[in-house]
This record gives sequence, C-alpha cells and structure tokens, in this order.
Amino acid sequence: MRRIIHLSDLHFGKTDPRLERPLLRKIDELAPDLVIVSGDFTQRARRHQFAQARAFLNRIKAPVLAVPGNHDTPLDNVLVRFVTPWRRYRQAIDRELEPEWRDARVHVVGVNTVNRFKWQRGRIGPHTIRRVCSSFSAVPRDVLRIVVMHHPLEHGPETDKKLMEGASHALRRLSKCGADIVLSGHLHEGSAAPFHAAPGLLFVQAGTGLSTRLRGTPNMFNLLEHQSAGEVSITRYLSSSEGKFAPEAVRHFRKTAQDWSEVASPSPIEATSHDMIRSVAFAP
Repeated sequence: MRRIIHLSDLHFGKTDPRLERPLLRKIDELAPDLVIVSGDFTQRARRHQFAQARAFLNRIKAPVLAVPGNHDTPLDNVLVRFVTPWRRYRQAIDRELEPEWRDARVHVVGVNTVNRFKWQRGRIGPHTIRRVCSSFSAVPRDVLRIVVMHHPLEHGPETDKKLMEGASHALRRLSKCGADIVLSGHLHEGSAAPFHAAPGLLFVQAGTGLSTRLRGTPNMFNLLEHQSAGEVSITRYLSSSEGKFAPEAVRHFRKTAQDWSEVASPSPIEATSHDMIRSVAFAP
C-alpha cells in the first residue's frame, strides 16, 4: 500500500499558529510515503514567509513534492513578478517547479499552472500536457498516475473564480493519455469525485491546511491510500475547535475500464492504523 498526504494553500503570513504543530504531528503519525503540497505556500511571497514555509517543510520526515501557487509570486511587486517570479520560491522550496516522484506503485508529475501576467487565473498549455503524457507513456498500467497542480481543471457552479486558461483541453488530453488522479487546491474547498467532463479522471481538491482565509471548509488535508491497481481511498482530515486534525470522512473509488466509480465499504472502517472512523461521504 502507498500512503500520500495532500496539503494545499498553507499561506504562511496568514496562518492560524495553533494549527501548525498539530498538523505536523498528524503527518508524522500517519507516516506517509509522500507528502504533496499543491501550491500557495505564502500569502504575499515575502522572504520571511518563504522562510516560515521552509521551516515547516524541514519538520516533515517524508519526501515532499511541491508545485507553486499564484500567491507564491508577488502581487504588489510587479517588477519581481514579471522579471524573476520564481527566485524566492526556488531558494526556499524547490529549484524544480514541476518535479516528479515515482516508485513501483505510484508515479506523480507536478505542473506549474501559475500565470505571472494574470495573477489570480492560472494557465496550462499544450506543451505542458505533452510533457505529462510523455512521462506517463512508459509507466505500467497498474501504477497509479497522479498529476499535481495548483489551479483546478474544473469548477462547480458555486465558484465565482475564472477557470484557468487551457483547462478544458488539458482535461481531455490527460484523460486520454492515462492519468488517473488530478490533485489541486486554490479554492480552499475539499472534494473528491470523478470529473464531470472526464469520468476517467478523479478530481481531488484540498482546502487550506493552515490559513485563516476559510471559505466554508475548516482547515484540512487529504490522505490518499492506494492498495491495489485501480483502487484508492481518500480520507479527509479536518481541524477541530481544539486545534487537532481528525478524520471526518473516507471515500473509496475504483477504476473500471475508463471510468472511476465510488464503491461502498463496511462500517466501521480502519482508515489508518491509528484511527477508527465511520464511513460517511463528504460533498463532491
């Protein structure tokens, strides 16, 4: 089994300091094979905010794969954003903006969707999609193929933000070239469901891990557990009023032919080796 923690939108510079230690403690307790952070490490891309983010990452024992978010380039320093948008991110987080991670069971490809010329709205182009598909082309079919990006490829009707440029084309191409799961953030909402326009892709959103900028969803992260080919369980961990992160829901998905479908599971379920939880659905 492979265990992956999916964090997003930490927003150092606008965090709830009570949550940092409990979040790190829970990550350590779950002992993941990989921790993924889908962007927005900082609130305003200040050097001291990146330093706080780096100190946080240094306390994670597992390997970390990260991609930048739009908040990781300066909003108010236009010269830096246009000329050297990634200098501070590369110095503090990772010199690679689109990293990859792989083992015998899982293959993860990072994508940088930040558009420096349109600070809020992302962009994903054909060249990027070709790179991702090429990376997956030699991967055995029983390996879970995950794409990580900050901006989502699909929005629900309740979202007032503009969908990023190139999202529809990317969704079609990724579905055809064998991707299984897309992890993203940006909206500060948690969800897990097949894409409406591409049911062969599973759409997994993480809300904000530490930020006080909540949008109806408490601070949270996702735990993905891959036990066998075409099967994955996703547990959502939410912060409580006491500042602790606990499992709130688990959902099980199976990929048959070209589509993902949700499958029932017995209750209670041992979601992790440390927590017994009841199977309840969280809203897609």
